[in-house]
Order: sequence, then C-alpha cells, then structure tokens
Amino acid sequence: MIDRTAALGCTGFEVLGVHMPSTDRAYLNGLKLHALHAGVHFLSVSAHHDFVKTTAEARHEQVGIVNKYIEVAAQVGAPVVRVFGGRWRTVTDFSEYMARRGHEPPVPGYTEDDAWGWIFESFADCLKTAEREGVVLALENHWGFTASAAGTCRIIETLNSPWLKAMIDTGNFLEGDLYAEIEQMAPHAVLVQAKAYPGGGLYYTLDLDYPRILDIFRRHGYRGALSLEMEGNAHPDQGVPEALAMLRAALAH
Repeated sequence: MIDRTAALGCTGFEVLGVHMPSTDRAYLNGLKLHALHAGVHFLSVSAHHDFVKTTAEARHEQVGIVNKYIEVAAQVGAPVVRVFGGRWRTVTDFSEYMARRGHEPPVPGYTEDDAWGWIFESFADCLKTAEREGVVLALENHWGFTASAAGTCRIIETLNSPWLKAMIDTGNFLEGDLYAEIEQMAPHAVLVQAKAYPGGGLYYTLDLDYPRILDIFRRHGYRGALSLEMEGNAHPDQGVPEALAMLRAALAH
C-alpha cells in the first residue's frame, strides 16, 4: 500500500488495524521508515470496535481495542484513529440491514438511552489515552448510532474534546439530504473519506456531486486530507486511478 500510494501521486494513506499482520514495535517502525523513504505518510489507523454492548466487561474490551490502535497510531506517526459509535446488531443479515437503512430494534430489555450512555462513557475512557498519545479520535458516520450527522455530532458535542472530531464518509448518508448532512458535520471534520464507485457500487451507488461537496468543506475552512475510498466493482488497478482522476478534477473545479 505504501508503494502504491506513492506511485499514484498521493501523499498519504489510511490503514485498517485488522489488516496489520503485526502491531509489534519493530514491525511498526519498519512501516514508518518505509513510508518516510517513499515520501508518504499515515493519515489514519482504523480501530474496529462497537461500544453498544450490554455488559461493562464487553464495553471495557472494546475500549481496549481503541486504546491499542491509539498507541499503534502514535507509533507510526498517524495523527488520527478512525472510530465508530456502535449498533445493536439485532438484525444479523447485512442485506436486510441495508434494506432497513441501518434501523434495528434494541436488544430486548434495553433502550436507546442505555446505548447512548454506554457510547459516551466509553469514549470518555478512550479520550484519556488519545490525549496522552496526542492522537485524535475521528468518529465516522458509519451505521448504527452514527448513521446520521445528528447522531455523530451528538457524540462529538457531548464529549466536547479537541481529541474527538469527525471523519466524514461522503457515501454513508443514506437518508435525507446528504449535502445538508455533510454541512452539519463539516465544522468537526479532521479527515474526509471520498467515496467513489467505479464499475458500479459493491452495495449501492450514490450520485455524489464532488464540486458541491468540496465547496461545503472550503466554506467551513477544512484544509485536511481527502482520502479516496473506492467501493466499486471495477478492479482496483482500473478503478482507483479512475476515481483519483475524478477527485482531482473536482478539486480543480
């Protein structure tokens, strides 16, 4: 990925923590050195976790996952860890979940208010590590309790920390006016994932007006990275350069 990022003329890349074969210090230092020599840098490391768990023990385990990748990010020099809010997971079939636009009932015996409390408490715990390590938690609009700008901003504004901001995925707003959703989240953004669908979407295709989207970010003073997230059926060797060309044209608009 590091060499491919450089070859494509990009300056940075994101890494999913679950894709790392190791988080040993020697391995991470090797990645950091490789990126330095390639002339690119880590934009973010992603933690895969879910704070909507009904037991304190389970939530503590999820906090541990986030804290682990905060430390990984600090080690490789990534300023951001991508984080999620969580979901009930009472709808287990993903096709059905998509058809329901991410809506699902609570676990029996619990309420939405319970889940919001768990999310706030868990992030408060993670923020201690984030502040210590100097890494920003970037909360993505990603299903469940962060499917909308309102839900995502509720968490960010409740915690009210400079170490918890937003990662905006332009393709994850499936209800309402996506441009209004982006507008609401833009003041909190520290990283933007620009979704593209070369060859048609793997799950769905949104008609995203990137000149309009980029104008929103400019108006809000966003000066951070624009990270391509290619979610199309085209082979990456074809789809990624195609999507990058589209984004570069939009940036020049």
